[in-house]
Amino acid sequence: MTGPRAVRPFYRPMRPRSRDEPHRAATPLELLFDLCFVVAVAQAATNLHHDVSEGHLRHAVTSYVMVFFAIWWSWMNFTWFASAYDTDDDVYRITTLVQISGALILAAGVPRAFTDGDFTIITYGYVVMRLAAVVQWSRAAAGDPAHRAAARRYAIGVTVVQLGWLLRLALPDGWGMATFVVLGLADLLVPAVAERPGMTPWHPGHIGERYGLFTLIVLGEAVLAISVAIQTGVDAGNHGLWSLAAAGAVIVFALWWLYFDRPTETPDRLPYSLVWGYGHYLIFAAVAAVGAGLTVVVDDERHLAHVSGTTAGYAVAIPIAVFLLTVWVLHVRRQQHGAVVVAYPVVAGLALLAPLGPARVQVLALLLVALVALTVVLRRRDDGAAPARTRPDVTTPHAKPAGADPT
Repeated sequence: MTGPRAVRPFYRPMRPRSRDEPHRAATPLELLFDLCFVVAVAQAATNLHHDVSEGHLRHAVTSYVMVFFAIWWSWMNFTWFASAYDTDDDVYRITTLVQISGALILAAGVPRAFTDGDFTIITYGYVVMRLAAVVQWSRAAAGDPAHRAAARRYAIGVTVVQLGWLLRLALPDGWGMATFVVLGLADLLVPAVAERPGMTPWHPGHIGERYGLFTLIVLGEAVLAISVAIQTGVDAGNHGLWSLAAAGAVIVFALWWLYFDRPTETPDRLPYSLVWGYGHYLIFAAVAAVGAGLTVVVDDERHLAHVSGTTAGYAVAIPIAVFLLTVWVLHVRRQQHGAVVVAYPVVAGLALLAPLGPARVQVLALLLVALVALTVVLRRRDDGAAPARTRPDVTTPHAKPAGADPT
């Protein structure tokens, strides 16, 4: 017989959660947050596809980089904050729902940003999300004296930068890119400055899981983009797209395998956590761009694209190369050794050559399958040799416990 259910309060002091908390998993609210963000990711990928197919390559890349930065940065900041301070009271839930509303506003502004270069709606949505984050950080400053200096720096830094984003809307169009770079760098500097007094108590294992879940979401968006593009082509009577569909599916499956091949080494110190967290911008953006690129290839096969077959191939090859090199830097070089460490940049280089020949997408799929096969073979070999090599460490008395606070 179970006891009475705990009643969730309307408000409770925002105390830090333990970095050693066992079995820490994503909450339903965090999952809802991710699912709402996929709307913005889908809008960015769809508009990237249309711009590339129409031949507006420079505009496509510039708009996509800027739009995806707003999506990724808002998601990332919520994720790290929630890892440290999720109180799950009603005020926290309401504030998070306001942040989600900002994400939906941002998503609504993506088409206008791509077609007209008008970032007004995106900026409003972004500011709504970030100012709601200021409320959260202010609560953390009040409820967590040990990390009050960091929380205050976050609240002040985010507020100042949001004022900058709003003022940017009043500047002439020619200032758009320069001010974006300045304000984007200012946003990136806020955590680096705020965490210096003492890192906020985010949970390393929880952060690793959250990033893995968002990777799955953008992979799912790529699968959806391929499916819709192939369905449209088949409905139009082009039944020769099945080979392309199979190759596209293999590419997505291979990207999933390579990212989740081994348990993620979660960050536990400030310099590496910044590199690891920021570096995932390239992983997320690249995976979503792969889906957009595959739809460009479908357009090319249907003679609807205003770009060459080689350019369409590079719309897939470039994001694949970016993904491989980023995973190599963040995961492979730190955790693995031998041939697989060399294989990632080699395959990335070969991927950039694939669009120059025939069957571009099929060749890219074969390259990724070869890389997956190599990682599987070498992992099995390493796992077979691991017990003899690691057995002495099992009883090491001074081993650092997982998730220990580095501060």
